[in-house]
Amino acid sequence: MIAYVRGTLAYVDPEEGSAVVESGGIGYRIFVAGRDLDLLPPAGSELRLYTYFQVKEDGMLLYGFFTREDQRLFKLLIGVNGIGPKGALGILSALSAEDLRFAVLAGDAKAISKAPGIGNKTAQKLILDLKDKLQLSDAFEAKLEKNRQREVPGLSASADIRSEAAEALAALGYSPTEALKAVRRVEIEEEMRVEDLLKAALKQMAF
Repeated sequence: MIAYVRGTLAYVDPEEGSAVVESGGIGYRIFVAGRDLDLLPPAGSELRLYTYFQVKEDGMLLYGFFTREDQRLFKLLIGVNGIGPKGALGILSALSAEDLRFAVLAGDAKAISKAPGIGNKTAQKLILDLKDKLQLSDAFEAKLEKNRQREVPGLSASADIRSEAAEALAALGYSPTEALKAVRRVEIEEEMRVEDLLKAALKQMAF
């Protein structure tokens, strides 16, 4: 299995929804989600894409992701009966990985069914299959990984207390989506504790 491809971005093919990455003298065509396609660096840049390698009767295909967490979510999606790699990529094009996690946890089939080729019935099945495999903290962990990759100082600590506060709100009976929105609306101040953030978030939810 090819875990990731690291090399030089040769070019992007928007019509195919793919990027060609040259590594070791070989150009690998890697299919990516539409929203990731827009985030690719200019041609000639170095990059690494975590991959899923699909073997078919008529060929072999590579699907690529910026983070291992997105790669993991893709694998969970294709484990749902009726959703193949292209369908999973379509879902990740319509919804960010973070939005998809919270849609699943909140049971929001309407949001998931906005993806091309995904009807309400398939969205409901996806929620049923994945709700026990995803946790509220997954979205925050994914954000932390992206922050570390971008080397943004100070964001790890704020994401940590946001995660704890959101989990506390969920324990109080609020939906994961409500909890996330509430903690996001609160501006993190220096030396702010989880308790302070929780109180501020509860005030936000009162309005």
